Amino acid sequence: MNEEGLTLVEHLTELRKRIIIVIVSLLGATGVAFYFVDEIQNLMIRPSGEVDFIYLSPPELLMAHIKLALMAGLIGALPIIFYHLWAFIVPGIEKKQKFFLFLSVFFGTFFFVGGIVFAYILILPLSLDFFAGMASEQVQALFSFTNYIGFVTSILLAFGLAFELPMVVLLLTKFNLVQPKALRRARKFVFLVVVVLSAFLTPPDIISQALLAGPMMILFELSVLISSIIYRKKEKAKDEEE
Repeated sequence: MNEEGLTLVEHLTELRKRIIIVIVSLLGATGVAFYFVDEIQNLMIRPSGEVDFIYLSPPELLMAHIKLALMAGLIGALPIIFYHLWAFIVPGIEKKQKFFLFLSVFFGTFFFVGGIVFAYILILPLSLDFFAGMASEQVQALFSFTNYIGFVTSILLAFGLAFELPMVVLLLTKFNLVQPKALRRARKFVFLVVVVLSAFLTPPDIISQALLAGPMMILFELSVLISSIIYRKKEKAKDEEE
């Protein structure tokens, strides 16, 4: 029996029910997104400017639309996914930790969407302008639409996940899995990794790389600050108990 009085079988049954709800929500959101796929397609194409798109096989455009609908459905279903993840985990943790987990879910969604918006407004136009600018009279820029969607979605999701760093650090600190001292010691290594990733993910120009590396380092420093605040509060509470 766990602390909520559920047997293992009942616990697994609850997990199964929540997984079904999440899957149904994801499928429903994907279906709605597919209905509006033309509008989503226009939104995704907008950062590309005057680039022409082609598709090379009969089912290619349909598969691209399905990918778009799946990505939009995932983003639309995120609040439901996070809620059921939170609702399943909460009974097994202390009441004081529920508040931090709830804030992590709420702000985690906010930061994820913020990362996507940041990449859409700043990173994508710069990257696409650079790659389109490599065209010449002999070689014209005719992008495969499927490849374009794959490139755009990978950039958007990468930035969405990268912007989750402060919330991940908050949870890890709260559950005693990381300390601010360890984060400070890792600062040089993190900076090196960020620079390498920026050079790999963006065009080879200083502006694009700085637009990626700058926010990543700011997010890391914000994570260190969050970890320090949470850690000090925990240490203060421990001293008061003693």
